[in-house]
Amino acid sequence: MTGEDRLKRHAETAYPYQVVKAGERVRCVVGLGHSNSIAIEGDTSLILVDCLDSDERGKRLKALLWEQTGKPVKTIIYTHGHPDHRGGSGAFRDTAEEIIMSSPRKPVLKYYEKLNDVLGKRTVRQFGYQLTDEECITQGIGIREGHAVGDGVYDFLPPTTLFTAEQEERIIDGVRLQLVSAPGETDDQLFVYLPDEGVLCCGDNYYGCWPNLYAIRGSQYRDIAAWVDSLERILSYRPKVLLPGHTLPIFGEEEIQTVLGNFRGAIQSILLQTLDCMNRGMDMLEAAEEVKLPEEYRDLPYLQEFYGTVSWTVKGIYAGYVGWFDGNPVHLDPVPRRRYAGEVLGLIGNVETVKARVRELFDAGDYQMGLELCELLENGGHPVKELKKEGLLAIAKTVTSANARHYYLACGKELE
Repeated sequence: MTGEDRLKRHAETAYPYQVVKAGERVRCVVGLGHSNSIAIEGDTSLILVDCLDSDERGKRLKALLWEQTGKPVKTIIYTHGHPDHRGGSGAFRDTAEEIIMSSPRKPVLKYYEKLNDVLGKRTVRQFGYQLTDEECITQGIGIREGHAVGDGVYDFLPPTTLFTAEQEERIIDGVRLQLVSAPGETDDQLFVYLPDEGVLCCGDNYYGCWPNLYAIRGSQYRDIAAWVDSLERILSYRPKVLLPGHTLPIFGEEEIQTVLGNFRGAIQSILLQTLDCMNRGMDMLEAAEEVKLPEEYRDLPYLQEFYGTVSWTVKGIYAGYVGWFDGNPVHLDPVPRRRYAGEVLGLIGNVETVKARVRELFDAGDYQMGLELCELLENGGHPVKELKKEGLLAIAKTVTSANARHYYLACGKELE
């Protein structure tokens, strides 16, 4: 089975549309948008945890919840600031009275907005926004966002209440709930625990595949040690039902302890292995080659690389802990790539020999090596646009990560 086949299978099974009841007063809506939305029924109103990703999908959610409960949404809680969890909130503008969101536990780097153009371009590539449905297959952890498929636009309601504590218990319309700070995929992540029901809404600190511990669209370092601590904190509540921000809920205290315990254990293993490799003097690529998911975790369905990858995680940890320099003095001030490529190609003596080798590698399915030789040729002033495009489109079919697939395809299509 190819990476493409596995990704298609994942897309068919990971987030089917359904309204999952978790007790008498809690509903988790899966598959109506890119993310999940959780409705908690109070005495006279609904508390909504996340609001899907577009105004049109928010309107459908609103109609669905009114049909099932006959109650308006008066309270909204964002588990974090990603737009796919807030983009449908505008549909509740006429009834929402309080909108709760955590403040970031670490400030965003000053002047980060000066990177908006390049980060926006990389975001479009990562999520496959300009790809067809057939090309995209999935956004990895949910159906495609509405704005990417002509199903509405982002329509955000700003928070009215900023959650700044580590933990806080509130009673909202007769519902007792706890808000708990849980930095992980984002620094403003929180989870919502309903002690009377044993239900925990964990946001994006868990979903049913290998997570984006590093996002190839570009972001500040995601503190993986803090993410592991947040998973420990979730486990300590021993919930009976776990409602994630994407993919299907998990039922049963022991099952949650097993699944979330393995999820935490796998992430911590990659973190500690990477730090050990770094401490032994390995560079980033050596560490990425050395670090492996332990066998006990390797075949678990909720740890497959349909979104992030272990290799990206290792590289993210490396850069997050020590920055760009790997300790090798030769890498302190390397010559420009164009000069280096010219030197190597001069030694080879015949550019056509390199092109022929690229073709051999592509025919053998070794697309990565072939693409790296394409880079050598390009840096040496020998355009190989068609050859590189062929390699990018081909390698996309071999990977399971939706994000990797999209990035390869988007960049390949940019060469058309």
